[in-house]
Amino acid sequence: MRTDPHTRASGTAAESAVAAGLLPFLLGLVVVAVLIGAVWLGIRIRSREPAPPRPEEQPRPPASGPVGRVTEEREPAELPRDGRRLTAHRLRGHGNAGTRPAGHRRHRR
Repeated sequence: MRTDPHTRASGTAAESAVAAGLLPFLLGLVVVAVLIGAVWLGIRIRSREPAPPRPEEQPRPPASGPVGRVTEEREPAELPRDGRRLTAHRLRGHGNAGTRPAGHRRHRR
């Protein structure tokens, strides 16, 4: 019995079309399964964490009232006047050296 070459080609084309449609579907199932697993794992991790504090466990302001803002004048930090460009590594204390209070100076407004 002889088979028609066109029949064999159309059978192969149909099989490749099914495989081409099946591959994205299976890939989508894998992605959905990974997302479901991630949500499940997140729920498990979250259930092991301590509960948020209750309102009575929240911090309270001191009985004397809130802390006020402190404003004071500071002495300016001295910079080298050698004419060279000042870079960050040449700053005394790397930019976090403390300054002294200026005393009782009146400042211009």
